[in-house]
Amino acid sequence: MPLRDLFAGELPKLVMFDLDGTLIDSVPDLAGAVDVMLGQLGRAPAGVDKVRHWVGNGARVLVRRALADDIEHASISEGETEQALALFLEAYAGDHSRSTLYPGVRVFLDALQQAGVPLALVTNKPSRFVPELLADKQLDGYFCWLVGGDTLPVQKPDPAALNWVMQQAGVVASQALFVGDSRSDVLAAKAAGVPVVAVSYGYNHGQPIAAENPDLLVDSLDALI
Repeated sequence: MPLRDLFAGELPKLVMFDLDGTLIDSVPDLAGAVDVMLGQLGRAPAGVDKVRHWVGNGARVLVRRALADDIEHASISEGETEQALALFLEAYAGDHSRSTLYPGVRVFLDALQQAGVPLALVTNKPSRFVPELLADKQLDGYFCWLVGGDTLPVQKPDPAALNWVMQQAGVVASQALFVGDSRSDVLAAKAAGVPVVAVSYGYNHGQPIAAENPDLLVDSLDALI
């Protein structure tokens, strides 16, 4: 198992995962909700390709980028953001039928679960959507801890969520692994002192994740077995 190469031949004592762009391709549903929101505000739809570049920093930032029609969103006011965010959250609730698991995900999760490795989810997605999405994709039985983007006062790339999970699991950074797809994931892991595996297929604002120098880069999670 290539995963063991990061831990001197052993398995990690804890594996933490990002969700969107790492385990699940959720952009089709996110883009659908963004376009509903924009339509309600009398704006043109953004479409899947733009939203794929904008996701990764939580719902509020996604909404602001959609309003700005750009990854830079400093021009958007808080008032505009609050109105649009409420519309987006309403549109996104309930239906995640177009979101799909990436190939290799369930095989890797099964392998870790069978090996007795505790698993956690650390995502910037609002926490209210996480349990229903996991249940919808039959992933709800894998994770001992769930941290959403609003569970703590800060979110990735801040390492607070990773540190909190490690404290709950009773492991130190050198015994844990983080698996993600974006710059925020790699920065959070490095700030926490945790080895990090990045997947090449996710969302990183259109930039190659290899440029962030993860400890290992894979095209599919089952390559770690």
